[in-house]
Amino acid sequence: MSSTSTGGAARTAVILGGTSGIGKEIVKSLAAKGMTVYLSGRTTETAHQTANEIGQGTVGIAVDLSQPDSIANSLADIEQVDYLVIPAIERDANTIADYNIARATRLVTLKLVGYAESIHALRDRFTPNASIVLFGGLAMQRPYPGSTTVSTVNGGVVGLVNSLTTELAPVRINAVHPGIIGDSPYWEGKDNSNIIARTPLGRLVTMQEIVSSVEFLLENTGVNGVNLAMDGGWLLK
Repeated sequence: MSSTSTGGAARTAVILGGTSGIGKEIVKSLAAKGMTVYLSGRTTETAHQTANEIGQGTVGIAVDLSQPDSIANSLADIEQVDYLVIPAIERDANTIADYNIARATRLVTLKLVGYAESIHALRDRFTPNASIVLFGGLAMQRPYPGSTTVSTVNGGVVGLVNSLTTELAPVRINAVHPGIIGDSPYWEGKDNSNIIARTPLGRLVTMQEIVSSVEFLLENTGVNGVNLAMDGGWLLK
């Protein structure tokens, strides 16, 4: 992957939710390719700590997607955007039988309003060949007890991609929808044998495979409006 934009300038990537897990791995990979990478955490301290740890010119900023009115100001110092990736998530176990309105509202706000407002806030700084990758998930197709809100917002990400593909043109937008990521901090060490048995690949996908899928969607200029399931074929069994 080239680290330069059209005209030879260094590419700038913004990763909202880049202090841990998949987001952090994406930051590390793009920074290693010579890009200027802004990574966000919910606090300045966590963002700066991660940026200092990764080095390579990464810049830490505080962005709270659950507070959409604050997002534009948080992103004000970014001058241009070639790549925008939003892997920020929250996990919420919320059933209809025991429905928590506050938790549901926070997750819906973070993932749908927060994602959309981030794109809105940066829209005039996207370069002509800019690319966006959002993160959804497969709970919309494989719901589980407590996935009421998670399944809903993941379906919302599909709708957001479909809508913005036409509205943002020629800026491209795609989404990654991971299944269980076997070596992620959340899933590593858990008994995932039942899922593995139902996965045609015979194993769970890895964080590096998710990172590679994100970079493919960012870089391949013929891919647009795609919601990519990364599950090793799990949805087929």
